[in-house]
Amino acid sequence: MSLFPMFLKLEGRPCLVIGAGAIAQEKLPSLLEAGARVKVVAPEATGPIEELARSRKISWEPRSFAASDLDGVFLVIAATSLPSVNAEVFRAAHERNVLCNAVDDPENCDFYYGSVVRRGDLQIAISTAGHSPALAQRLRKQLEVQFGPEYSDWLRELAATREDLFSQDMDSQRRKSLLHAVASQEAFEIRQSNLQKREGLRHAR
Repeated sequence: MSLFPMFLKLEGRPCLVIGAGAIAQEKLPSLLEAGARVKVVAPEATGPIEELARSRKISWEPRSFAASDLDGVFLVIAATSLPSVNAEVFRAAHERNVLCNAVDDPENCDFYYGSVVRRGDLQIAISTAGHSPALAQRLRKQLEVQFGPEYSDWLRELAATREDLFSQDMDSQRRKSLLHAVASQEAFEIRQSNLQKREGLRHAR
Protein backbone atom coordinates (compact mmCIF):
# COMPACT_ATOMS: atom_id res chain seq x y z
CA MET A 1 0.00 0.00 0.00
CA SER A 2 1.34 3.40 -0.98
CA LEU A 3 1.45 6.00 1.80
CA PHE A 4 0.20 9.55 1.43
CA PRO A 5 2.95 11.97 2.52
CA MET A 6 1.82 15.11 4.33
CA PHE A 7 2.69 17.57 7.09
CA LEU A 8 -0.13 18.14 9.58
CA LYS A 9 -1.09 21.40 11.29
CA LEU A 10 -1.76 20.43 14.91
CA GLU A 11 -1.95 23.90 16.44
CA GLY A 12 -4.69 23.78 19.06
CA ARG A 13 -5.89 20.30 18.07
CA PRO A 14 -6.64 17.75 20.81
CA CYS A 15 -4.17 14.87 20.68
CA LEU A 16 -4.12 11.87 23.00
CA VAL A 17 -1.14 9.82 24.16
CA ILE A 18 -1.78 6.49 25.87
CA GLY A 19 1.18 5.59 28.04
CA ALA A 20 3.58 7.76 30.02
CA GLY A 21 6.81 5.80 30.03
CA ALA A 22 9.99 6.17 28.02
CA ILE A 23 8.19 5.42 24.73
CA ALA A 24 5.60 8.15 25.27
CA GLN A 25 8.24 10.57 26.55
CA GLU A 26 10.03 10.27 23.21
CA LYS A 27 6.88 11.07 21.22
CA LEU A 28 5.65 14.09 23.19
CA PRO A 29 8.14 16.78 22.06
CA SER A 30 7.09 16.80 18.40
CA LEU A 31 3.41 17.11 19.38
CA LEU A 32 4.16 20.01 21.71
CA GLU A 33 6.40 21.74 19.16
CA ALA A 34 3.50 21.59 16.69
CA GLY A 35 1.23 23.31 19.23
CA ALA A 36 -1.09 20.35 19.89
CA ARG A 37 -3.25 20.20 23.01
CA VAL A 38 -1.92 17.00 24.52
CA LYS A 39 -3.63 14.74 27.04
CA VAL A 40 -1.79 11.74 28.45
CA VAL A 41 -3.59 8.77 30.00
CA ALA A 42 -1.55 6.26 31.99
CA PRO A 43 -1.54 4.90 35.55
CA GLU A 44 2.06 6.06 36.13
CA ALA A 45 4.40 8.52 34.44
CA THR A 46 8.11 9.24 34.15
CA GLY A 47 9.53 12.22 36.01
CA PRO A 48 9.81 14.39 32.87
CA ILE A 49 6.18 13.67 31.93
CA GLU A 50 5.04 14.49 35.46
CA GLU A 51 6.94 17.78 35.16
CA LEU A 52 5.21 18.57 31.86
CA ALA A 53 1.90 18.00 33.60
CA ARG A 54 2.85 20.17 36.59
CA SER A 55 3.86 22.99 34.25
CA ARG A 56 0.54 22.53 32.39
CA LYS A 57 2.21 21.87 29.06
CA ILE A 58 0.16 18.68 28.94
CA SER A 59 -2.70 17.22 30.95
CA TRP A 60 -2.18 13.83 32.57
CA GLU A 61 -4.89 11.53 33.92
CA PRO A 62 -3.31 8.78 36.09
CA ARG A 63 -5.52 5.85 35.15
CA SER A 64 -5.97 3.15 32.52
CA PHE A 65 -7.23 3.82 28.98
CA ALA A 66 -10.95 3.95 28.29
CA ALA A 67 -12.45 4.08 24.80
CA SER A 68 -14.29 7.29 25.72
CA ASP A 69 -10.89 9.02 25.97
CA LEU A 70 -10.98 9.16 22.16
CA ASP A 71 -14.14 11.29 22.00
CA GLY A 72 -13.32 14.56 20.23
CA VAL A 73 -9.66 13.61 19.68
CA PHE A 74 -7.90 14.40 16.39
CA LEU A 75 -5.22 11.72 16.65
CA VAL A 76 -3.90 9.26 19.21
CA ILE A 77 -0.51 7.76 19.96
CA ALA A 78 -0.57 4.32 21.60
CA ALA A 79 2.79 4.35 23.37
CA THR A 80 2.59 1.66 26.01
CA SER A 81 4.86 -1.34 26.40
CA LEU A 82 1.83 -3.67 26.18
CA PRO A 83 0.91 -4.78 22.63
CA SER A 84 -2.57 -5.77 23.78
CA VAL A 85 -3.29 -2.26 25.05
CA ASN A 86 -1.91 -0.66 21.90
CA ALA A 87 -4.11 -2.93 19.78
CA GLU A 88 -7.13 -2.03 21.92
CA VAL A 89 -6.44 1.68 21.39
CA PHE A 90 -6.12 1.13 17.63
CA ARG A 91 -9.45 -0.76 17.40
CA ALA A 92 -11.27 1.88 19.44
CA ALA A 93 -9.74 4.66 17.34
CA HIS A 94 -10.87 3.01 14.11
CA GLU A 95 -14.43 2.79 15.39
CA ARG A 96 -14.34 6.58 15.88
CA ASN A 97 -12.36 7.47 12.72
CA VAL A 98 -9.49 8.82 14.83
CA LEU A 99 -6.00 8.55 13.34
CA CYS A 100 -3.82 6.21 15.41
CA ASN A 101 -0.13 5.41 15.67
CA ALA A 102 0.87 2.41 17.76
CA VAL A 103 4.60 2.81 18.34
CA ASP A 104 6.74 0.08 16.73
CA ASP A 105 3.60 -1.79 15.66
CA PRO A 106 3.02 -1.15 11.92
CA GLU A 107 -0.10 -3.32 11.78
CA ASN A 108 -1.83 -1.02 14.27
CA CYS A 109 -0.91 2.28 12.62
CA ASP A 110 -2.76 4.68 10.37
CA PHE A 111 0.40 6.75 10.06
CA TYR A 112 4.09 6.48 10.89
CA TYR A 113 6.52 8.84 12.53
CA GLY A 114 9.13 9.76 9.94
CA SER A 115 12.84 10.13 10.61
CA VAL A 116 13.10 13.91 10.41
CA VAL A 117 15.81 16.46 9.66
CA ARG A 118 14.81 19.86 11.10
CA ARG A 119 16.43 23.13 10.15
CA GLY A 120 14.09 25.78 11.50
CA ASP A 121 10.97 25.66 9.34
CA LEU A 122 12.66 23.30 6.91
CA GLN A 123 11.69 19.70 7.60
CA ILE A 124 12.80 16.69 5.59
CA ALA A 125 10.93 13.54 6.60
CA ILE A 126 11.89 10.00 5.62
CA SER A 127 9.62 6.97 5.77
CA THR A 128 10.23 3.33 4.95
CA ALA A 129 6.59 2.43 5.74
CA GLY A 130 7.83 0.77 8.91
CA HIS A 131 10.00 -1.73 6.99
CA SER A 132 13.39 -0.44 8.13
CA PRO A 133 13.63 2.35 10.70
CA ALA A 134 17.40 1.71 10.71
CA LEU A 135 17.63 2.73 7.04
CA ALA A 136 15.52 5.83 7.71
CA GLN A 137 17.89 6.81 10.54
CA ARG A 138 20.97 6.31 8.35
CA LEU A 139 19.50 8.47 5.59
CA ARG A 140 18.58 11.12 8.16
CA LYS A 141 22.19 11.30 9.34
CA GLN A 142 23.37 11.74 5.76
CA LEU A 143 20.86 14.53 5.14
CA GLU A 144 21.84 16.26 8.40
CA VAL A 145 25.33 16.64 6.96
CA GLN A 146 24.08 17.75 3.54
CA PHE A 147 21.60 20.27 4.96
CA GLY A 148 23.36 22.05 7.83
CA PRO A 149 22.05 24.64 10.31
CA GLU A 150 22.67 27.40 7.76
CA TYR A 151 19.53 26.30 5.92
CA SER A 152 17.39 27.65 8.76
CA ASP A 153 18.59 31.23 8.23
CA TRP A 154 18.48 30.86 4.45
CA LEU A 155 14.86 29.74 4.55
CA ARG A 156 13.92 32.83 6.56
CA GLU A 157 15.62 34.97 3.91
CA LEU A 158 13.77 33.14 1.15
CA ALA A 159 10.47 33.71 2.95
CA ALA A 160 11.16 37.45 3.14
CA THR A 161 12.11 37.54 -0.53
CA ARG A 162 8.95 35.65 -1.47
CA GLU A 163 6.78 38.05 0.51
CA ASP A 164 8.49 41.02 -1.16
CA LEU A 165 8.01 39.59 -4.65
CA PHE A 166 4.34 38.88 -4.05
CA SER A 167 3.84 42.46 -2.88
CA GLN A 168 5.05 43.72 -6.26
CA ASP A 169 2.97 44.05 -9.39
CA MET A 170 4.71 41.73 -11.84
CA ASP A 171 4.02 38.97 -14.30
CA SER A 172 3.39 35.65 -12.51
CA GLN A 173 5.88 33.77 -14.70
CA ARG A 174 8.54 36.39 -13.99
CA ARG A 175 7.87 36.04 -10.24
CA LYS A 176 8.04 32.25 -10.48
CA SER A 177 11.36 32.45 -12.32
CA LEU A 178 12.84 34.76 -9.69
CA LEU A 179 11.63 32.55 -6.83
CA HIS A 180 13.30 29.52 -8.37
CA ALA A 181 16.48 31.48 -9.02
CA VAL A 182 16.88 32.69 -5.42
CA ALA A 183 16.22 29.15 -4.14
CA SER A 184 18.77 27.53 -6.46
CA GLN A 185 21.93 25.73 -5.36
CA GLU A 186 23.97 28.40 -7.10
CA ALA A 187 22.26 31.16 -5.10
CA PHE A 188 22.89 29.23 -1.89
CA GLU A 189 26.60 28.78 -2.68
CA ILE A 190 26.96 32.49 -3.49
CA ARG A 191 25.27 33.35 -0.19
CA GLN A 192 27.59 31.09 1.77
CA SER A 193 30.65 32.46 -0.01
CA ASN A 194 29.61 36.03 0.77
CA LEU A 195 29.04 35.15 4.42
CA GLN A 196 32.48 33.57 4.67
CA LYS A 197 34.10 36.64 3.11
CA ARG A 198 32.32 38.95 5.54
CA GLU A 199 33.35 36.74 8.46
CA GLY A 200 36.94 36.79 7.23
CA LEU A 201 36.94 40.58 7.01
CA ARG A 202 35.47 40.85 10.50
CA HIS A 203 38.25 38.74 11.97
CA ALA A 204 40.88 40.66 9.99
CA ARG A 205 39.94 43.95 11.65
